[in-house]
Amino acid sequence: MKRLYVIMFVVIAVAALLGVAIAEHSGYVLVAYKNFRYEAGLWVTLALVAVLWLVWRGVSALVGLVTTSTGVVNPWSRRNRSRRVQVAIEHGQLDLAEGRWASAQRHLHRAAEAERQPLLYYLGAARAANEQGLYEQCDSLLERALERQPQAELAIALTHAQLQMDRGDTDGALNTLQAMHDRHPHNAQTLRQLQRLHQQRGDWSAVVRLLPELRKDKVLPPAELAELERRAWGENLTLAAHRDEDGSVGLQSLNRAWQQLSSAQRQESALVLAYAEQLRQLGAQAEAEEVLRAALKRHYDSHLARLYGLVRGNDPGRQLQAAEGWLKDHPNDPGLLLTLGRLCLQNSLWGKARDYLESSLRLQRNPEACAELARLLAQLGDAERSNQLFQEGLGLLDERLLAAPLPVPAQVLAT
Repeated sequence: MKRLYVIMFVVIAVAALLGVAIAEHSGYVLVAYKNFRYEAGLWVTLALVAVLWLVWRGVSALVGLVTTSTGVVNPWSRRNRSRRVQVAIEHGQLDLAEGRWASAQRHLHRAAEAERQPLLYYLGAARAANEQGLYEQCDSLLERALERQPQAELAIALTHAQLQMDRGDTDGALNTLQAMHDRHPHNAQTLRQLQRLHQQRGDWSAVVRLLPELRKDKVLPPAELAELERRAWGENLTLAAHRDEDGSVGLQSLNRAWQQLSSAQRQESALVLAYAEQLRQLGAQAEAEEVLRAALKRHYDSHLARLYGLVRGNDPGRQLQAAEGWLKDHPNDPGLLLTLGRLCLQNSLWGKARDYLESSLRLQRNPEACAELARLLAQLGDAERSNQLFQEGLGLLDERLLAAPLPVPAQVLAT
């Protein structure tokens, strides 16, 4: 209240002083310019200036109200446009996450055109278009993103490559990724996508060529990289063996691929297994036997021992003797017992073969052991047991056969 009184007192004092000044000094103002002439008292002129200033301030305030309103005065104001863009972003992202592709494309495209940093919205709209099979629109949106944010070329290209892979255009994806790899040779995401693309295409030779870069740039965790190396080299051995229908050429190609491995890799059981299996399929049985025997001598592996029974070396007796030597340290390996049974068959040791095969089946019901023992029993005259084992082996090949319904016999239907 005191403050109000003070203000009123000041206003009255100023008004009184102004009145005294006007009464004592009326003043005179003359403005002449060419044919224009303005003539009035000083105080009237000052009053006119004050009125003009107030009018200018009022117009400015009105213009500001119109341009900054939230839609009440001007629905197309900047603030309202910003609100609409935010709504489009929210709806577009939700639609994209929930798979409403057409709506997501529409909202995100609208948001991208309005935003200063539109990359993520263009990428989302492109993905939505790709999911609808609108590939031309997808590529157009990515091109527009590149025009707006050329510094994001790599991110746009990686997204484009992934979308091309999703639509099955592996050739286009390869071209896109290869171009980015040439420009950004150490980019981890480019290398990772190239690796996945080569795997998807079954181009294991390309994966092998990429392995040094994956290792150098630490693109994959050590365990995953080691597993990829084993698989890539193993698949590459298979491809090398079948690179030409001529067996001799295939064998030469296989041996070249094997020699490309490091000495440590040539001692890995998985790669030895792949190499020996391809040797066996190409007819190089004796060479396969030597490779498997040397590997098993260094380090025993049940998978190698199982394959050892499927190859025929130059000396079947020596082969059986080697396998029986491993049995001392691995008496409960059903795969080794199966191999021993097969080797005894090669050496015409029928009783011994039967004992080994039955021992293998006691440890593990295996369709291969069932089939081998069934063949042997059929030749020995035990047809009933042989048929039982054949039936069991067939069921073990795919247990789903036992669960599948069988047709009702015709005579049952007739009754």
